[in-house]
Amino acid sequence: MREEDFKKIEDADNSVELLAEMGPFADLMMYYRCAIMEVETKFRVLNEQFSVQYNRNPIESINTRLKKPSSIVEKLNRKKLPLSLKAIEENMFDIAGIRVICSFEEDIYTMADLLLQQDDILLVERKDYIKEPKENGYRSLHLIVDVPIFLSNEKRHMKVEVQLRTIAMDFWASLEHKLKYKKHVQNAEEIAARLRMVADVITEMDQAMQDIHNMIELRDEMEEHGE
Repeated sequence: MREEDFKKIEDADNSVELLAEMGPFADLMMYYRCAIMEVETKFRVLNEQFSVQYNRNPIESINTRLKKPSSIVEKLNRKKLPLSLKAIEENMFDIAGIRVICSFEEDIYTMADLLLQQDDILLVERKDYIKEPKENGYRSLHLIVDVPIFLSNEKRHMKVEVQLRTIAMDFWASLEHKLKYKKHVQNAEEIAARLRMVADVITEMDQAMQDIHNMIELRDEMEEHGE
């Protein structure tokens, strides 16, 4: 995109709409959508393989999202970055996002490891908010991965943010997100404290469900060997 095109965007009142209509930006968003499809397919293949080999699916659901132009512009402005394709690609790694909801905490690490073992996936960043939760109680495993997409005339490397959670972690995070953005909330400190308490309860529940799962797996294994 030409520098004068971005100057038009910065000067315009409707910069978000103008950005979304520009060809090079639309192309970039298409590249991110393709990257999402690549990573999502990898997880679906792994889930299918587990279904055949182990008679269970470690992944409950997969959700994807592409950051809206308004959110991209807002983040660039907040970080005092130029409104350019280069600034977007080099500084924003959460434009393409995939959320993988797993049955058990152990499945999170299994799926993450299997993804990262693939020779076309490069790990850019890893943040483990399960072993080290955020102060508010948030738990999830975050990965930024570099994945190639193959177009008709070129290969491009794109960044995708992957979040892996259990069902309970996702339930907590979804409600916390809704509550956080409600305006004029009274007793905010008390609510935050109760949310942290609930996060601890969910952690205990996840561990209990993992223990039950392990007990069932051990029993099945013993029966298979006639013990």
